[in-house]
Amino acid sequence: VRMHWRALEHAADDLRADREIVLEAVKQNWRALQWVPEELCADREIMAEAVRQDPEALRWAAESLRADPALQQAALAAGRRMVGNPEAPPPRCTCGKHLM
Repeated sequence: VRMHWRALEHAADDLRADREIVLEAVKQNWRALQWVPEELCADREIMAEAVRQDPEALRWAAESLRADPALQQAALAAGRRMVGNPEAPPPRCTCGKHLM
């Protein structure tokens, strides 16, 4: 798992239930959550790491965490990073071609 998050898919149940192993896998890719036991989807640190990567990860969170304001805020921030912040000014071209 330390080398590749997808190893969690084929890991023994006791390894899938190991918080440190799961956190390491999720740090590599939030999609590792698909092989994680429900009780670890209630772990705030694991879910915060996943949601920072992609707001879609919030759907894997335990019901008790889905309404957590901090996780919802992290999901919103991740969404803005992914599609751009609608409140930010449009990017400016700095190539100089448009100045002629």
